[in-house]
Amino acid sequence: MRGRQREQHREQRGRERGRALPAAVGALCRALPPRARPAPDTLRRARFDRPQASLDFWRLLYVLLKQIHGSRWTESDAIDTQIRFVKSALWYHGYDRPQLHQLPPDGSVGSRELLLAFSWLLHRLGLLEQLLARNRVKTGDETSVCTCEDDLPNRQEGTTEAGPEGGLEGRVDVRYLQWLNGRLRFQWHSLHAQHQEQCKLLHKIHLFTSGSHMDQILGHFSVTETDLIRQPENYKQLLQLLESETMQLEAFLEWKQLEPVYWQWMETVLDNMAEEGNTWESQDAHAEKRRLPEVTSCCPWADKLTGQMDRLSRDLMALQDQLHQLVTQRKAAWWEKVAAREELQKEGFSATARKIQESVEVKLRGLAFIHAPKKNKMHGSCRLVLRNKHPASKTAFGQSQVSKEPVSAVSATEVIRELQMREASLQRELEQLREECRQRLDEIAEGLEGVICISP
Repeated sequence: MRGRQREQHREQRGRERGRALPAAVGALCRALPPRARPAPDTLRRARFDRPQASLDFWRLLYVLLKQIHGSRWTESDAIDTQIRFVKSALWYHGYDRPQLHQLPPDGSVGSRELLLAFSWLLHRLGLLEQLLARNRVKTGDETSVCTCEDDLPNRQEGTTEAGPEGGLEGRVDVRYLQWLNGRLRFQWHSLHAQHQEQCKLLHKIHLFTSGSHMDQILGHFSVTETDLIRQPENYKQLLQLLESETMQLEAFLEWKQLEPVYWQWMETVLDNMAEEGNTWESQDAHAEKRRLPEVTSCCPWADKLTGQMDRLSRDLMALQDQLHQLVTQRKAAWWEKVAAREELQKEGFSATARKIQESVEVKLRGLAFIHAPKKNKMHGSCRLVLRNKHPASKTAFGQSQVSKEPVSAVSATEVIRELQMREASLQRELEQLREECRQRLDEIAEGLEGVICISP
Protein backbone atom coordinates (compact mmCIF):
# COMPACT_ATOMS: atom_id res chain seq x y z
CA MET A 1 0.00 0.00 0.00
CA ARG A 2 2.77 2.41 0.94
CA GLY A 3 4.76 1.49 -2.15
CA ARG A 4 1.77 2.32 -4.30
CA GLN A 5 1.35 5.67 -2.57
CA ARG A 6 5.01 6.50 -3.12
CA GLU A 7 4.69 5.59 -6.79
CA GLN A 8 1.62 7.79 -7.15
CA HIS A 9 3.42 10.65 -5.40
CA ARG A 10 6.38 10.23 -7.74
CA GLU A 11 4.12 10.30 -10.79
CA GLN A 12 2.39 13.43 -9.48
CA ARG A 13 5.74 15.16 -9.00
CA GLY A 14 6.73 14.15 -12.52
CA ARG A 15 3.54 15.64 -13.94
CA GLU A 16 4.09 18.88 -12.00
CA ARG A 17 7.67 19.03 -13.24
CA GLY A 18 6.46 18.44 -16.79
CA ARG A 19 4.05 21.35 -16.47
CA ALA A 20 6.75 23.63 -14.99
CA LEU A 21 9.38 22.76 -17.59
CA PRO A 22 7.90 24.84 -20.46
CA ALA A 23 7.69 27.83 -18.12
CA ALA A 24 11.33 27.37 -17.06
CA VAL A 25 12.58 27.04 -20.64
CA GLY A 26 10.47 30.02 -21.73
CA ALA A 27 11.81 32.18 -18.88
CA LEU A 28 15.36 31.18 -19.78
CA CYS A 29 14.88 32.17 -23.41
CA ARG A 30 13.27 35.51 -22.49
CA ALA A 31 16.12 36.29 -20.08
CA LEU A 32 18.65 36.09 -22.92
CA PRO A 33 19.48 39.22 -24.96
CA PRO A 34 16.97 40.07 -27.71
CA ARG A 35 19.45 39.46 -30.54
CA ALA A 36 20.34 36.03 -29.11
CA ARG A 37 16.94 34.81 -28.01
CA PRO A 38 16.18 31.28 -29.23
CA ALA A 39 12.77 29.70 -29.49
CA PRO A 40 11.92 27.30 -26.64
CA ASP A 41 11.37 24.54 -29.22
CA THR A 42 15.07 24.77 -30.11
CA LEU A 43 16.04 23.49 -26.65
CA ARG A 44 13.39 20.77 -26.74
CA ARG A 45 14.56 19.55 -30.15
CA ALA A 46 18.16 19.59 -28.97
CA ARG A 47 17.29 17.20 -26.16
CA PHE A 48 16.56 14.51 -28.75
CA ASP A 49 19.63 15.49 -30.79
CA ARG A 50 17.57 16.67 -33.76
CA PRO A 51 19.80 18.03 -36.56
CA GLN A 52 17.31 20.85 -37.24
CA ALA A 53 18.40 22.55 -34.00
CA SER A 54 22.16 22.35 -34.59
CA LEU A 55 22.60 25.49 -36.67
CA ASP A 56 20.37 27.52 -34.36
CA PHE A 57 22.43 26.42 -31.37
CA TRP A 58 25.74 27.21 -33.05
CA ARG A 59 24.49 30.73 -33.82
CA LEU A 60 23.16 31.11 -30.27
CA LEU A 61 26.49 30.19 -28.67
CA TYR A 62 28.35 32.35 -31.19
CA VAL A 63 26.34 35.47 -30.35
CA LEU A 64 26.44 34.88 -26.59
CA LEU A 65 30.18 34.25 -26.46
CA LYS A 66 30.86 37.24 -28.72
CA GLN A 67 28.95 39.44 -26.28
CA ILE A 68 30.78 37.95 -23.30
CA HIS A 69 34.13 38.70 -24.94
CA GLY A 70 33.03 42.15 -26.11
CA SER A 71 33.74 41.40 -29.77
CA ARG A 72 31.90 42.60 -32.85
CA TRP A 73 29.81 40.25 -34.93
CA THR A 74 27.31 40.32 -37.77
CA GLU A 75 24.50 38.06 -38.89
CA SER A 76 26.35 37.37 -42.15
CA ASP A 77 29.36 35.67 -40.54
CA ALA A 78 30.03 32.29 -42.15
CA ILE A 79 28.90 29.25 -40.20
CA ASP A 80 32.37 27.66 -40.22
CA THR A 81 33.79 30.88 -38.75
CA GLN A 82 31.14 30.81 -36.05
CA ILE A 83 31.84 27.17 -35.21
CA ARG A 84 35.61 27.75 -34.98
CA PHE A 85 35.08 30.70 -32.66
CA VAL A 86 32.64 28.78 -30.43
CA LYS A 87 35.01 25.84 -30.09
CA SER A 88 37.96 28.12 -29.32
CA ALA A 89 35.99 30.14 -26.77
CA LEU A 90 34.67 27.05 -25.03
CA TRP A 91 38.17 25.59 -24.88
CA TYR A 92 39.43 28.89 -23.46
CA HIS A 93 36.84 28.80 -20.69
CA GLY A 94 37.72 25.20 -19.81
CA TYR A 95 35.10 23.16 -21.67
CA ASP A 96 37.23 20.46 -23.31
CA ARG A 97 34.64 17.76 -23.95
CA PRO A 98 36.01 15.91 -27.00
CA GLN A 99 32.57 15.03 -28.35
CA LEU A 100 31.86 18.71 -28.97
CA HIS A 101 35.26 19.58 -30.44
CA GLN A 102 34.93 16.64 -32.86
CA LEU A 103 31.67 17.93 -34.35
CA PRO A 104 31.84 18.65 -38.09
CA PRO A 105 32.45 22.25 -39.24
CA ASP A 106 29.24 22.41 -41.27
CA GLY A 107 27.00 22.45 -38.18
CA SER A 108 24.79 19.62 -39.42
CA VAL A 109 24.72 17.53 -36.22
CA GLY A 110 25.40 17.75 -32.51
CA SER A 111 22.50 19.76 -31.11
CA ARG A 112 22.47 17.80 -27.85
CA GLU A 113 26.19 18.35 -27.32
CA LEU A 114 25.59 22.06 -27.86
CA LEU A 115 22.76 21.97 -25.32
CA LEU A 116 25.21 20.51 -22.80
CA ALA A 117 27.77 23.23 -23.58
CA PHE A 118 25.10 25.92 -23.23
CA SER A 119 24.02 24.54 -19.85
CA TRP A 120 27.66 24.35 -18.76
CA LEU A 121 28.08 28.05 -19.56
CA LEU A 122 24.93 28.84 -17.58
CA HIS A 123 26.29 27.07 -14.51
CA ARG A 124 30.02 27.68 -14.66
CA LEU A 125 30.27 31.25 -15.99
CA GLY A 126 27.01 32.70 -14.69
CA LEU A 127 26.09 33.42 -18.30
CA LEU A 128 22.83 35.24 -17.66
CA GLU A 129 24.30 37.43 -14.92
CA GLN A 130 27.23 38.45 -17.11
CA LEU A 131 25.00 39.26 -20.08
CA LEU A 132 22.58 41.29 -17.96
CA ALA A 133 25.45 43.27 -16.44
CA ARG A 134 27.09 43.88 -19.81
CA ASN A 135 23.94 44.82 -21.74
CA ARG A 136 22.17 46.90 -19.12
CA VAL A 137 20.98 50.37 -20.05
CA LYS A 138 23.41 52.94 -18.66
CA THR A 139 21.74 56.23 -17.79
CA GLY A 140 24.61 57.46 -15.64
CA ASP A 141 28.23 58.27 -16.39
CA GLU A 142 30.36 55.27 -15.54
CA THR A 143 33.97 54.22 -15.65
CA SER A 144 35.62 50.85 -15.28
CA VAL A 145 37.72 50.31 -12.16
CA CYS A 146 39.94 47.29 -11.51
CA THR A 147 42.35 46.95 -8.60
CA CYS A 148 42.67 43.17 -8.86
CA GLU A 149 46.00 41.45 -9.15
CA ASP A 150 47.07 40.46 -12.64
CA ASP A 151 46.34 36.76 -13.20
CA LEU A 152 47.23 36.81 -16.87
CA PRO A 153 50.24 34.47 -16.64
CA ASN A 154 48.16 31.87 -14.82
CA ARG A 155 45.30 32.07 -17.27
CA GLN A 156 47.54 31.88 -20.31
CA GLU A 157 49.69 29.07 -18.98
CA GLY A 158 49.90 26.25 -21.44
CA THR A 159 47.97 28.09 -24.14
CA THR A 160 49.45 29.42 -27.33
CA GLU A 161 47.90 31.30 -30.18
CA ALA A 162 49.24 30.91 -33.66
CA GLY A 163 50.07 34.05 -35.54
CA PRO A 164 48.54 35.00 -38.85
CA GLU A 165 51.42 33.46 -40.77
CA GLY A 166 51.11 30.15 -38.90
CA GLY A 167 54.77 29.63 -38.01
CA LEU A 168 57.39 32.28 -38.74
CA GLU A 169 60.01 30.20 -36.89
CA GLY A 170 61.79 33.25 -35.50
CA ARG A 171 62.21 34.95 -38.90
CA VAL A 172 60.80 38.29 -37.72
CA ASP A 173 62.66 41.48 -38.56
CA VAL A 174 63.52 43.52 -35.49
CA ARG A 175 62.71 46.71 -37.39
CA TYR A 176 59.17 45.46 -37.94
CA LEU A 177 58.80 44.86 -34.20
CA GLN A 178 60.13 48.36 -33.52
CA TRP A 179 57.61 49.77 -35.98
CA LEU A 180 54.80 47.88 -34.26
CA ASN A 181 55.97 49.12 -30.88
CA GLY A 182 56.05 52.71 -32.13
CA ARG A 183 52.60 52.39 -33.65
CA LEU A 184 51.24 50.93 -30.43
CA ARG A 185 52.75 53.78 -28.40
CA PHE A 186 51.26 56.36 -30.77
CA GLN A 187 47.80 54.83 -30.55
CA TRP A 188 48.13 54.61 -26.78
CA HIS A 189 49.03 58.31 -26.53
CA SER A 190 46.13 59.20 -28.84
CA LEU A 191 43.72 57.15 -26.74
CA HIS A 192 45.02 58.75 -23.56
CA ALA A 193 44.58 62.24 -25.00
CA GLN A 194 41.02 61.45 -26.10
CA HIS A 195 40.23 60.07 -22.67
CA GLN A 196 41.57 63.21 -21.01
CA GLU A 197 39.41 65.37 -23.30
CA GLN A 198 36.38 63.24 -22.46
CA CYS A 199 37.07 63.67 -18.74
CA LYS A 200 37.29 67.45 -19.13
CA LEU A 201 33.97 67.62 -20.97
CA LEU A 202 32.37 65.28 -18.45
CA HIS A 203 33.58 67.47 -15.60
CA LYS A 204 32.07 70.54 -17.27
CA ILE A 205 28.68 68.84 -17.59
CA HIS A 206 28.74 67.73 -13.96
CA LEU A 207 29.85 71.16 -12.79
CA PHE A 208 27.34 73.18 -14.81
CA THR A 209 24.40 70.94 -13.84
CA SER A 210 25.36 70.72 -10.17
CA GLY A 211 22.37 71.14 -7.87
CA SER A 212 19.82 70.40 -10.61
CA HIS A 213 19.19 66.74 -9.92
CA MET A 214 16.35 65.60 -7.68
CA ASP A 215 18.57 62.94 -6.12
CA GLN A 216 20.70 64.68 -3.51
CA ILE A 217 23.28 61.90 -3.59
CA LEU A 218 23.98 62.55 -7.28
CA GLY A 219 23.36 66.29 -7.37
CA HIS A 220 24.02 66.68 -11.12
CA PHE A 221 22.93 65.32 -14.48
CA SER A 222 24.71 62.69 -16.51
CA VAL A 223 25.50 62.95 -20.20
CA THR A 224 22.41 60.91 -21.10
CA GLU A 225 20.14 63.03 -18.91
CA THR A 226 21.62 66.23 -20.31
CA ASP A 227 21.06 64.99 -23.86
CA LEU A 228 17.41 64.21 -23.00
CA ILE A 229 16.95 67.76 -21.75
CA ARG A 230 18.41 69.14 -24.98
CA GLN A 231 16.58 66.67 -27.25
CA PRO A 232 13.41 65.44 -25.50
CA GLU A 233 12.32 63.42 -28.52
CA ASN A 234 15.05 60.86 -27.75
CA TYR A 235 13.23 59.71 -24.63
CA LYS A 236 11.12 57.26 -26.66
CA GLN A 237 14.14 55.21 -27.67
CA LEU A 238 15.46 55.23 -24.10
CA LEU A 239 12.04 54.23 -22.81
CA GLN A 240 11.92 51.27 -25.20
CA LEU A 241 15.34 50.11 -24.04
CA LEU A 242 14.32 50.40 -20.39
CA GLU A 243 11.10 48.49 -21.01
CA SER A 244 12.99 45.73 -22.81
CA GLU A 245 15.49 45.50 -19.96
CA THR A 246 12.68 45.40 -17.41
CA MET A 247 11.03 42.49 -19.23
CA GLN A 248 14.37 40.71 -19.38
CA LEU A 249 14.92 41.19 -15.64
CA GLU A 250 11.43 39.92 -14.87
CA ALA A 251 12.15 36.83 -16.97
CA PHE A 252 15.42 36.39 -15.08
CA LEU A 253 13.60 36.45 -11.73
CA GLU A 254 11.14 33.88 -13.03
CA TRP A 255 14.02 31.77 -14.27
CA LYS A 256 15.73 31.82 -10.85
CA GLN A 257 12.54 30.43 -9.30
CA LEU A 258 12.20 27.67 -11.90
CA GLU A 259 15.91 26.94 -12.36
CA PRO A 260 15.86 23.62 -10.39
CA VAL A 261 13.29 22.28 -12.85
CA TYR A 262 15.67 22.97 -15.74
CA TRP A 263 18.58 21.17 -14.07
CA GLN A 264 16.39 18.16 -13.28
CA TRP A 265 15.48 18.11 -16.96
CA MET A 266 19.18 18.25 -17.87
CA GLU A 267 19.80 15.27 -15.59
CA THR A 268 17.37 13.25 -17.71
CA VAL A 269 19.27 14.40 -20.82
CA LEU A 270 22.52 13.14 -19.31
CA ASP A 271 20.86 9.87 -18.31
CA ASN A 272 19.66 9.36 -21.88
CA MET A 273 23.14 10.03 -23.22
CA ALA A 274 24.65 7.60 -20.72
CA GLU A 275 22.16 4.88 -21.70
CA GLU A 276 22.89 5.39 -25.38
CA GLY A 277 26.62 5.34 -24.66
CA ASN A 278 26.32 2.07 -22.72
CA THR A 279 24.31 0.56 -25.57
CA TRP A 280 26.97 1.46 -28.12
CA GLU A 281 29.75 0.21 -25.83
CA SER A 282 28.00 -3.11 -25.28
CA GLN A 283 27.53 -3.52 -29.03
CA ASP A 284 31.20 -2.72 -29.66
CA ALA A 285 32.30 -5.11 -26.92
CA HIS A 286 30.12 -7.88 -28.36
CA ALA A 287 31.59 -7.35 -31.81
CA GLU A 288 35.09 -7.26 -30.33
CA LYS A 289 34.49 -10.57 -28.56
CA ARG A 290 33.52 -12.12 -31.84
CA ARG A 291 36.74 -10.94 -33.47
CA LEU A 292 39.24 -11.68 -30.71
CA PRO A 293 40.43 -15.21 -30.02
CA GLU A 294 40.08 -16.76 -26.60
CA VAL A 295 42.56 -15.43 -24.03
CA THR A 296 44.00 -17.63 -21.33
CA SER A 297 43.21 -16.88 -17.73
CA CYS A 298 46.78 -15.83 -16.95
CA CYS A 299 48.31 -12.41 -17.76
CA PRO A 300 50.97 -12.86 -20.47
CA TRP A 301 51.74 -9.13 -20.47
CA ALA A 302 52.56 -8.92 -16.74
CA ASP A 303 56.14 -10.20 -17.11
CA LYS A 304 56.81 -7.85 -19.99
CA LEU A 305 55.44 -4.87 -18.06
CA THR A 306 57.52 -5.76 -14.99
CA GLY A 307 60.66 -5.92 -17.10
CA GLN A 308 59.93 -2.53 -18.64
CA MET A 309 59.40 -1.01 -15.18
CA ASP A 310 62.72 -2.46 -13.96
CA ARG A 311 64.56 -1.01 -16.96
CA LEU A 312 62.88 2.32 -16.41
CA SER A 313 63.90 2.33 -12.74
CA ARG A 314 67.53 1.58 -13.66
CA ASP A 315 67.52 4.35 -16.26
CA LEU A 316 66.16 6.82 -13.72
CA MET A 317 68.84 5.91 -11.19
CA ALA A 318 71.53 6.37 -13.82
CA LEU A 319 70.11 9.76 -14.82
CA GLN A 320 70.02 10.80 -11.17
CA ASP A 321 73.71 9.95 -10.74
CA GLN A 322 74.60 11.85 -13.91
CA LEU A 323 72.58 14.84 -12.74
CA HIS A 324 74.33 14.82 -9.36
CA GLN A 325 77.73 14.77 -11.04
CA LEU A 326 76.73 17.57 -13.40
CA VAL A 327 75.51 19.74 -10.51
CA THR A 328 78.73 19.17 -8.64
CA GLN A 329 80.80 20.15 -11.68
CA ARG A 330 78.69 23.25 -12.31
CA LYS A 331 79.03 24.33 -8.68
CA ALA A 332 82.79 23.92 -8.81
CA ALA A 333 83.01 25.88 -12.07
CA TRP A 334 80.79 28.61 -10.64
CA TRP A 335 82.91 29.03 -7.52
CA GLU A 336 86.05 29.16 -9.64
CA LYS A 337 84.45 31.86 -11.77
CA VAL A 338 83.41 33.83 -8.72
CA ALA A 339 86.90 33.59 -7.23
CA ALA A 340 88.47 34.73 -10.52
CA ARG A 341 86.13 37.71 -10.72
CA GLU A 342 86.86 38.67 -7.14
CA GLU A 343 90.58 38.66 -7.89
CA LEU A 344 90.24 40.57 -11.17
CA GLN A 345 87.59 43.08 -10.07
CA LYS A 346 88.24 43.80 -6.42
CA GLU A 347 87.54 47.47 -6.94
CA GLY A 348 84.10 46.74 -8.47
CA PHE A 349 83.00 44.36 -5.74
CA SER A 350 81.54 47.10 -3.57
CA ALA A 351 79.47 48.43 -6.47
CA THR A 352 78.17 44.93 -7.17
CA ALA A 353 77.32 44.50 -3.51
CA ARG A 354 75.41 47.79 -3.56
CA LYS A 355 73.43 46.64 -6.60
CA ILE A 356 72.62 43.37 -4.90
CA GLN A 357 71.54 45.22 -1.77
CA GLU A 358 69.33 47.54 -3.81
CA SER A 359 67.82 44.55 -5.60
CA VAL A 360 67.10 42.88 -2.28
CA GLU A 361 65.46 46.06 -0.97
CA VAL A 362 63.29 46.26 -4.07
CA LYS A 363 62.21 42.68 -3.62
CA LEU A 364 61.48 43.28 0.07
CA ARG A 365 59.34 46.29 -0.80
CA GLY A 366 57.51 44.21 -3.35
CA LEU A 367 56.94 41.45 -0.81
CA ALA A 368 55.69 43.98 1.72
CA PHE A 369 53.23 45.27 -0.86
CA ILE A 370 52.11 41.76 -1.81
CA HIS A 371 51.67 40.54 1.76
CA ALA A 372 50.05 43.73 3.03
CA PRO A 373 46.51 43.36 4.42
CA LYS A 374 44.29 42.93 1.40
CA LYS A 375 41.44 45.33 0.96
CA ASN A 376 38.31 44.57 -0.96
CA LYS A 377 39.39 44.58 -4.58
CA MET A 378 37.23 46.56 -6.96
CA HIS A 379 36.34 45.26 -10.37
CA GLY A 380 33.62 46.48 -12.69
CA SER A 381 31.83 49.68 -13.58
CA CYS A 382 31.32 52.53 -11.12
CA ARG A 383 29.15 55.60 -11.56
CA LEU A 384 30.98 58.90 -11.63
CA VAL A 385 29.59 61.46 -9.17
CA LEU A 386 31.08 64.94 -8.71
CA ARG A 387 31.68 65.82 -5.09
CA ASN A 388 32.03 69.39 -3.84
CA LYS A 389 35.02 70.01 -1.61
CA HIS A 390 32.70 71.73 0.88
CA PRO A 391 30.18 69.14 2.16
CA ALA A 392 27.59 71.73 3.14
CA SER A 393 26.59 74.00 0.26
CA LYS A 394 23.53 75.88 -0.85
CA THR A 395 21.31 74.21 -3.37
CA ALA A 396 19.22 75.92 -5.99
CA PHE A 397 16.25 75.88 -3.64
CA GLY A 398 18.07 77.61 -0.78
CA GLN A 399 18.10 74.57 1.49
CA SER A 400 21.13 73.05 3.13
CA GLN A 401 22.31 70.00 1.23
CA VAL A 402 23.62 67.10 3.32
CA SER A 403 26.00 64.85 1.45
CA LYS A 404 24.77 61.31 1.91
CA GLU A 405 27.35 58.95 0.52
CA PRO A 406 26.14 55.50 -0.48
CA VAL A 407 27.59 52.57 1.39
CA SER A 408 29.70 51.36 -1.57
CA ALA A 409 31.01 54.81 -2.51
CA VAL A 410 34.75 54.95 -3.17
CA SER A 411 36.80 58.09 -3.47
CA ALA A 412 38.71 58.58 -6.71
CA THR A 413 41.74 59.63 -4.66
CA GLU A 414 41.79 56.26 -2.92
CA VAL A 415 41.56 54.40 -6.23
CA ILE A 416 44.36 56.52 -7.72
CA ARG A 417 46.57 55.89 -4.68
CA GLU A 418 46.10 52.14 -4.93
CA LEU A 419 46.74 52.13 -8.67
CA GLN A 420 49.91 54.20 -8.12
CA MET A 421 51.16 51.60 -5.64
CA ARG A 422 50.46 48.90 -8.18
CA GLU A 423 52.25 50.93 -10.86
CA ALA A 424 55.31 51.32 -8.63
CA SER A 425 55.40 47.57 -8.03
CA LEU A 426 55.18 46.84 -11.75
CA GLN A 427 57.86 49.47 -12.46
CA ARG A 428 60.23 47.77 -10.00
CA GLU A 429 59.56 44.45 -11.66
CA LEU A 430 60.21 45.98 -15.09
CA GLU A 431 63.55 47.44 -13.98
CA GLN A 432 64.57 44.08 -12.59
CA LEU A 433 63.74 42.35 -15.87
CA ARG A 434 65.64 45.01 -17.82
CA GLU A 435 68.70 44.51 -15.66
CA GLU A 436 68.55 40.75 -16.19
CA CYS A 437 68.26 41.25 -19.96
CA ARG A 438 71.19 43.69 -19.91
CA GLN A 439 73.35 41.20 -18.07
CA ARG A 440 72.37 38.48 -20.47
CA LEU A 441 73.28 40.65 -23.47
CA ASP A 442 76.64 41.48 -21.89
CA GLU A 443 77.37 37.78 -21.48
CA ILE A 444 76.47 37.15 -25.12
CA ALA A 445 78.58 40.10 -26.29
CA GLU A 446 81.62 38.78 -24.43
CA GLY A 447 81.53 35.65 -26.55
CA LEU A 448 81.49 37.54 -29.86
CA GLU A 449 84.92 38.18 -31.35
CA GLY A 450 85.49 41.19 -33.52
CA VAL A 451 82.09 42.74 -32.75
CA ILE A 452 81.62 46.09 -31.09
CA CYS A 453 78.31 46.58 -29.27
CA ILE A 454 77.22 50.18 -28.71
CA SER A 455 74.41 50.68 -26.22
CA PRO A 456 71.51 52.84 -27.47
